[in-house]
Parts: sequence; structure tokens; C-alpha cells
Amino acid sequence: MNKFMTAMLVALLGVTYSVSAAIDETIRLKDSIEVNASADKVWEKIGNFADMSWHPAIAKIALTSGNATVIGATRVLTTQDGGAINEVLTSYDATSMTMKYEITESVLPVREYGATLKVEAAGEGKSLVTWRAMFKRKDPANPGVAGQDDAAAKAAISGIFRSGLENIKKTSE
Repeated sequence: MNKFMTAMLVALLGVTYSVSAAIDETIRLKDSIEVNASADKVWEKIGNFADMSWHPAIAKIALTSGNATVIGATRVLTTQDGGAINEVLTSYDATSMTMKYEITESVLPVREYGATLKVEAAGEGKSLVTWRAMFKRKDPANPGVAGQDDAAAKAAISGIFRSGLENIKKTSE
């Protein structure tokens, strides 16, 4: 009986280990940049859900439903290479200069993506722009598939954040 219990424990631990290795983890990313411009000026540039002309990766944007400051508005971003990203506005607060949105369909290697874009005063004539997101890789069943693993998802979103933030700084100062 003792050997049987030991074998069962070893088997159970093996199953537990293999299940935990396949857990679909949420990835969290955050990036920010200080801009030598007032928070109001920066928010005026980036605080419109219907306008993302400040981002160099976006060729075109179309507000497909709703009002750009009302929760539930939807937009389609077209990337420079023709890919489409569908998004919905989930929170908008002009007073706190915060906008939240979710991706509903995308060419990006992510799913269950929710993000926040926020502008804050950071001293006289300066602002801090923070972009954060939580998401999962696109293909949870195949975590090792090139282009759809955690590393690819992190790299894609990090690149989007960095290029957007750097362009906000460049065009606002």
C-alpha cells in the first residue's frame, strides 16, 4: 500500500507540473515618457479616441460607431502595412486625462487586450504620458509557435508603445 501511495503522489505531482506549465498567463506591460509640454497640450493631441495620427504605425483611423468621448465607441486602426485593429472605448475621463480601450479583433499576436493611456502634469510645463496594457498571447494552445508566443506578444506591444510615446514627445515639444 505504501508503494502505491508513493506512485500516486509522484503521478499527481507530474500532472500538476504539466498543467501549471501550460497556464495561460496574463502579460502586463507599462511604458512612459516625459514630455516638455503641458499635460493639457499633450492630452489635446492624444486624448481623442477618433484620432491616432500621432502614432507612426497607424496609416488610417475610422470611428465606426459612437462618439469619441463616450464609452462604447468603436474604431478601426489601419497599420502602415494594411493590417486592421478593431478597438472599443471602455472608459474616458477628460478631467483625469485617461482613456481605456480594448482590442476586439487584431492582426497583433495578442488577445484579451485592455489598455490605458494617461497624461499627467509632471512639473511646470512638463507632462508624463503612461501607456499600460494587460493581454494574453494569441495562441494559448501553441505557446512555442514563432510569432505567437509570449516573447512575440511582448515585443509587438512594447514596440507599439515605444514608437508612439517617442512620437508624442517629438511632435509635442
